[in-house]
Amino acid sequence: MDWVKEAETLFAVDKPEHFTDYRHCCECAEHDDTLCSTDVHQIGLEALGHPGWDPICFCSPEGKVYYTPAFVRLSLATMADELYIDQFLFHLEYDGPGNDYYKACTPEQRTFITRFLEYLILDFSSEMENGCCADSALRALEIWSVR
Repeated sequence: MDWVKEAETLFAVDKPEHFTDYRHCCECAEHDDTLCSTDVHQIGLEALGHPGWDPICFCSPEGKVYYTPAFVRLSLATMADELYIDQFLFHLEYDGPGNDYYKACTPEQRTFITRFLEYLILDFSSEMENGCCADSALRALEIWSVR
């Protein structure tokens, strides 16, 4: 399966006008500028690859839905080295069953995320174990596989 192409199809939503509560503070405004200044096809590790300065931590659930194809693309592209999947898993796990990202997704989108996690767990188990994110993947799978 072409996971990125499938994500682009299932998560094809309009780009939000804003991604954060940009009026809240300078940090929110900066993260909003970062996310507004690019799109789902172009955003990369330069913008999203720093766990300590991750604009997705401030992003609305709708913004996360919009950027999901990028999360999938970056996760696959970095499985051998930088493991962006660890950050993606953080957002998938956040707040457990109260996860707003989960709630913002359609049942079809949730099924896609579940299938993607299953694929990663099966096909990249050693990379995820070496990157210390295998347990996070299992927790995220538990949250996202709830119907």
